[in-house]
Amino acid sequence: MPDSERRARSASADDTADDIPAAERPEFETDAERRRRRAVFLRELTEARELRARVQPRRARAARMRQQMRMRTFRW
Repeated sequence: MPDSERRARSASADDTADDIPAAERPEFETDAERRRRRAVFLRELTEARELRARVQPRRARAARMRQQMRMRTFRW
């Protein structure tokens, strides 16, 4: 592909990049934005796990027991 054509394609891609939200443009995001999104994700994940533990107490108890057994048998 000739350089002029490649430049034209990249220019048109830059025009559409303004329409895409920052969260969907990982190559342009800063470390602070990435950490903020990760913190939100982890918070929501913890909340979902707590909700599941309340809704399905028997399954949650069994999962806790399996985790404890895994930790007991883990070798450092």
